[in-house]
Amino acid sequence: MEFVFYNLRDFTSDRHRNVDDYPYGGGCGMVMMPGPIKKALDHVAGLSAGDGKRRLSIYFTPQGRLLKQETVEELAKYDELVLFCGHYEDIDFRARKLFDAEYSVGDYVLSGGEPAALTVIDAVTRKMPGALGNPDSSMEDSFSKSSALFDCPHYTRPPVWEGKYVPEVLINGDHKKIEVYRKARALINTMRVRPDLMKPEDLCPEDLKLIREYFRNYHCYEE
Repeated sequence: MEFVFYNLRDFTSDRHRNVDDYPYGGGCGMVMMPGPIKKALDHVAGLSAGDGKRRLSIYFTPQGRLLKQETVEELAKYDELVLFCGHYEDIDFRARKLFDAEYSVGDYVLSGGEPAALTVIDAVTRKMPGALGNPDSSMEDSFSKSSALFDCPHYTRPPVWEGKYVPEVLINGDHKKIEVYRKARALINTMRVRPDLMKPEDLCPEDLKLIREYFRNYHCYEE
């Protein structure tokens, strides 16, 4: 994986290297001008024109598509991502048509697009071969296609800490029981912290069976 950074001011034509100006119609804040944005995007596209790579240019805005794990998995399939980090009040609306896609990393406002870009970079990097010590780790991430659930609780040494115990099922070495425990705890955890993602009525018979077995055999030393 390779990262290349570009300064938008390098694509200006005035001696002050301005990339923003006052908004037409008045109002607070400044607006990024469309000219430098187009020049920058054209420059990046020209560097690898005709190479056959799948490329996506992204503008980060609160109005964009909300970034989710399924979106990250889609982005990971591209050969190149061009991430534009905006500033000020907004970019000129005419320049927004230059991008292939618009994304938002959450229902809040950032001072610039850099934190959003870093979020995308980190999330997509996890999907790259060789990025993680265990390649199966990213397949089991919360929100991933292979697991729509939050993760189960995890424990490590010591087995007893400040009077709190590691669940015995995780220590006894029975991998089938451990699998049942973890799946049931993931279901319970998801319903407890994000009922909008999963409700009891959404559970299939197999899920209900796992949860009943959990409460019957493995609900020990836990809240």
